[in-house]
Amino acid sequence: MKPILPLICLLAAGLLMNGCGPDSTYADGTLRTIVIALEPDKDPDAMMEDRRAIEAYLSERVQRPVQAIVPISSAVIYEGLKNGSIDIAYLSSTAAAKLYNDDAIDLLMAEMIDGNPYYESYWIGLKEAPYQSIADLRGQPIAFSSRTSTSGFLIPVWDLYQAGLIDLETGPAGFFGEGQVFYGVGYVSAAERVLNGTVEAAAVSYYVLDKDRHLSQAQRDRLRVIDRQGPVPSHVIVVRKGLHADDVRALQDSLNRMNEEAPKLRDRIFGFELAPAEAATHLKTTLEALELMRTMRF
Repeated sequence: MKPILPLICLLAAGLLMNGCGPDSTYADGTLRTIVIALEPDKDPDAMMEDRRAIEAYLSERVQRPVQAIVPISSAVIYEGLKNGSIDIAYLSSTAAAKLYNDDAIDLLMAEMIDGNPYYESYWIGLKEAPYQSIADLRGQPIAFSSRTSTSGFLIPVWDLYQAGLIDLETGPAGFFGEGQVFYGVGYVSAAERVLNGTVEAAAVSYYVLDKDRHLSQAQRDRLRVIDRQGPVPSHVIVVRKGLHADDVRALQDSLNRMNEEAPKLRDRIFGFELAPAEAATHLKTTLEALELMRTMRF
């Protein structure tokens, strides 16, 4: 890995350790500098370019410095939002729901995917597989994308429970079989288990199959949708609890304007059009699914 990303991570870690000092706000309580956290999900050069671009765009519109940081992990983002050293961040609905339960954040904006604040999760299998729905996979090996994935684990489990295919006492293993439920480290690892015959189906986001983002065209040509579930609440932009109302309004207005003024920058960093959203409404399914997870056996 090139050296720039570790450098950014070290800077982020230092900022988090320092927290909010006595000179971090004006007399009226608004921030002197706004800190936005970006997840390290691109190559270092691309992250540096995105960091500079979002700093310049937001700084001009909120009329104060904006510092973009790339923490070393999502856990650092969560802690920063809780301790006040990060002011705004882009998160999955699962991460946002957990912080919302902890009363640590307010939801600011949500992605709008084809005009909707949600998307679909797929169960995918080989094209020649005989299954017509997930109900046909009783006793068959399957893979979830990871234990933290919203579309590749949380919502599929919630859907299986809603359909009456699994229960709280035995969880997914009660339907698919003991030792036949696998967990990947992302969408690609789960899809590759299908492609190499380790499992019969994998739970992934719709864009793994529908978009040129994770798998090669040759890989996608071998796969099809066995079943669908959702809606999966889209990713969100959150602000830490207690952020001054003037700062919240300035950030929301700036992000709204980005839809018209800088759509290419918006898509590079956030993926889709952004729209204001309410946590209780947008995160409802995710919050229900998380509550289910607390009592289900895995």
